[in-house]
Amino acid sequence: MLVNTKNMLIEAQKNGYAIPAFNIHNLETLRVVVEVSNKLRSPVILAATPGTFKFSGRDYIQAISEVASNRYDIPIALHLDHHEEFSDIKESIDLGTKSVMIDASHSDLEENIRRVKEVVDYAHPRGVTVEAELGCLAGQEDDLVVDEADSKYTDPDQAVEFVERTGIDSLAVAIGTAHGLYKEEPNLDFNRLKEIKQKISIPLVLHGASGVSKKDVKRSIELGISKVNIATELKIPFSKAVEEYFERHPEINDPRKYLAPGKEAMAKVVEDKIRMCMSNNRY
Repeated sequence: MLVNTKNMLIEAQKNGYAIPAFNIHNLETLRVVVEVSNKLRSPVILAATPGTFKFSGRDYIQAISEVASNRYDIPIALHLDHHEEFSDIKESIDLGTKSVMIDASHSDLEENIRRVKEVVDYAHPRGVTVEAELGCLAGQEDDLVVDEADSKYTDPDQAVEFVERTGIDSLAVAIGTAHGLYKEEPNLDFNRLKEIKQKISIPLVLHGASGVSKKDVKRSIELGISKVNIATELKIPFSKAVEEYFERHPEINDPRKYLAPGKEAMAKVVEDKIRMCMSNNRY
C-alpha cells in the first residue's frame, strides 16, 4: 500500500542519503519510475503537480499509484507537489494520498504559516505527512512562474519559527536552485543549508535539482538534504527519444511503439538519479 514520507525521510536523514522524488504524469512515466526503483531497491516518491492531476485525473493517478505500491515491496509514496489550493489537497487526502506539499511560499510569512497550518490540521489526524516551502525558487513549476528578481533564500532563523508554528514534517529550502532549466551553473549556498540544518531537526528538501551537478547534490545531502526533487531532467529525454523515433519511423501510429523509446530514455535518468541520491539497496 502507499505510505506517507515520514519514515522514509527519517531513515534517509539518519543514514546520509536522500529519497528521490520523481515527477510523473501518466501510466507510462509512473511505471518507469517504480520499475527502476524496484530493480535498484530504492524507496521512491511519485510527485505530481496540480497540472498533472488536471491532465490525468486525481482518481486515475491515485489508482495507478496504488496498483504500483501493491505490486512492489519497496516503500512508495504518492506526493502532491507544489499544491496551492486546500480543496485540491483535501480531495487527494480523501482519495488516500498520504503525502502532500502546500506551497504558500510566495505569500508573506504569516499568510504562509496560516495556510500551511490549515493543511497540517487536516492531514495529520489522517496519517498524512506535510511538506512546505520557506523562501521562493525562481523558474516555472506548472503554471506558477517566479521571476529571478522575486526569488528569495530561506532565512535560517525564520525557518525555526516556521517549523515550530506549522508542525510540518519536512521543509523545502531555497538555497540557490530553481525550477526548470538553468541558464548558467547554479551557485548553491551551502553555508546557509548547513545553518538551517543546525537549527531545525526535520528532514530538508531540495527542489529544482534538475541540472544541478551530482557533486553539488551529494554535497547538499551531506549537509542535510533528505529529499531531492527531479522533474525537467525526466521530461526532456523522454520527449527527445519519441521525437527521434518519429523521425526514423514517420509511418508509425501505435503509441505502444513510439512511447517505448521515451520510457527507455527516462529509465536511464531515473537510475542515474537514484544512484546520485544513494538510495539504492536500502530495502
